[in-house]
Amino acid sequence: MTPTPFRLQIPAESLHDLRRRLSQARYPDTAPGEPWACGTDVDYMQTLLAYWRDQFDWRAQEARLNALPQFKAEIGDADVHFLHVPGKRPTGGPEPTPLLLLHGWPGSVFEFLDIIDRLTDPARFGGNPHDAFTVVAPSLPGFGLSYRPGHRYGLEAMTDRVARLMIEVLGYSRFAAQGGDWGSFVASRLAITHPQHLLGIHLNFMPLRRDGDFDQTDPDQARYREELALFLKEEAGYQWIQGTRPQTLAFGLNDSPLGLAAWLIEKFQRWTDNDGDPEQALSRDVMLANISFYWFTGCIASSFWPYYARMRGPWPIAQDGGIQVPMGYAQFPREILRPPRSLAARSYADIRRWTVCERGGHFAALEQPAVLAHEIREFFRPLRSTIAS
Repeated sequence: MTPTPFRLQIPAESLHDLRRRLSQARYPDTAPGEPWACGTDVDYMQTLLAYWRDQFDWRAQEARLNALPQFKAEIGDADVHFLHVPGKRPTGGPEPTPLLLLHGWPGSVFEFLDIIDRLTDPARFGGNPHDAFTVVAPSLPGFGLSYRPGHRYGLEAMTDRVARLMIEVLGYSRFAAQGGDWGSFVASRLAITHPQHLLGIHLNFMPLRRDGDFDQTDPDQARYREELALFLKEEAGYQWIQGTRPQTLAFGLNDSPLGLAAWLIEKFQRWTDNDGDPEQALSRDVMLANISFYWFTGCIASSFWPYYARMRGPWPIAQDGGIQVPMGYAQFPREILRPPRSLAARSYADIRRWTVCERGGHFAALEQPAVLAHEIREFFRPLRSTIAS
């Protein structure tokens, strides 16, 4: 499991093939009603794909990723790709704390390009140099450059592979973990299966069960019950198709960049802090870098698998206070679900920090990197003294 250095270079013929397919895109007609009401807006997609075909510079995005140290390691049946960026140790100060940074769907390691420097060298951004982390940011098994044809990974398998990456491959006996979306599930599962190795976990998505009892006398729980009901009615369609017929959907998205982009852009539009235009929250280049990464790696079918596996097993985060390691949480206002602290306490027995942020959505590291980096530093600072214990 010795890691080997890695550098991404998509073949030129793959770039030419993408442009050819984009030049032959066939659009559907426009549904009646307001833009985005029935899904991805046709007019927006026509504009975005013209930019993707004629102006988007994949090589510039590729260079941003390649500017960071990347590696691959064989871990069981997984070929795990990861960034491993050393923190800047202050003179006379402690070694930077190892931090496992975990993305979700439809994200990737491209989410972290604007936050890593804030974590590895906080002094550069006006922070305390003693807060530096050494960042390990893997492509989750089954995603991006950790995709291997014919292999599928559910939550438990992803958790096992990233635990082995940190402990067996990189030799970190104690480390911090942070995640959103599926990354929050993986971090929470690590806290259940490997608590002795964790300083704590920080989340920007709360992976709580979507059933169970609510206290209607509690206004926060009553508000959340209404929010959850609306989400399950209007926003959960992607989960059902990815969780029940992932293979069928994958034919279209793996063959058509228009189809893939439309499926992912809807999430950037619905889940970010904007007033209808996703570019109020994220630039075209940022969104297209992530979408192109899915396209070039061909991982979309595999990325659906955690949904399929979850629908065929119990909820992976039990409501029994079983997570004992310290937990911190940053709640962003346009997150897809915002459960109250009283419900989170049913699963997380040791909540140390709970922050309600002013702006941002589901893709916190992309939308609000400075805010998220601050929250991560503030949460883990008092826990660092336990790293040698």
